[in-house]
Amino acid sequence: MVALMALAGLICGRRIGALADAYDEGPVHYDRLSAWFPAVEVVSAAVAALVAWRVGLPYVPFALAGTALAVVDWRTSLLPDAITLPAYPIMALALAPTGELPRALAGAVALTAVYGVLWFVRPEAMGLGDVKLAGLIGMAAGALGWQAWIVAAFCGHLLGALYGLALLLTGRGNRHTQFPFGPFMLLGAFATLCLGW
Repeated sequence: MVALMALAGLICGRRIGALADAYDEGPVHYDRLSAWFPAVEVVSAAVAALVAWRVGLPYVPFALAGTALAVVDWRTSLLPDAITLPAYPIMALALAPTGELPRALAGAVALTAVYGVLWFVRPEAMGLGDVKLAGLIGMAAGALGWQAWIVAAFCGHLLGALYGLALLLTGRGNRHTQFPFGPFMLLGAFATLCLGW
């Protein structure tokens, strides 16, 4: 089954680069990363397989949607509603047979509220796309329990802060440099799922 999920990830990965190109009119385009895109297929396959292996098949839709969102956001600084919003009902349907759906929905509401407050306080530092993505992450992590929810929420901010620090230390950015935050949110969520928090 894990092998089948890896194959599904590979197939989806073949479409993710094209999907990112479709949104390529975003405000930021990270041309220097274009050489990475053949690796997107491998990454998509690996994430789908790892998530299926560590936490089960119901979380694979989140893995695939999350990989697509991470690539699109990094490439264009956009988190398209056309990917994020349909992922909610798909995740809900996948989680319904597990009995974890009520906890997942509570996690989604809670993390959306946290990011909603952050967006309200500093709208220049965070977009509404991040708020909508937070609900999806809260849904996936919340289904596993509140400890996983806390770790996923914290890891995204930690990874984003470390990247910002790296930009400062290497002289590639300053305190006001903006970069897509969604990939770090998702990387933290994937780490939480795959490492079994």
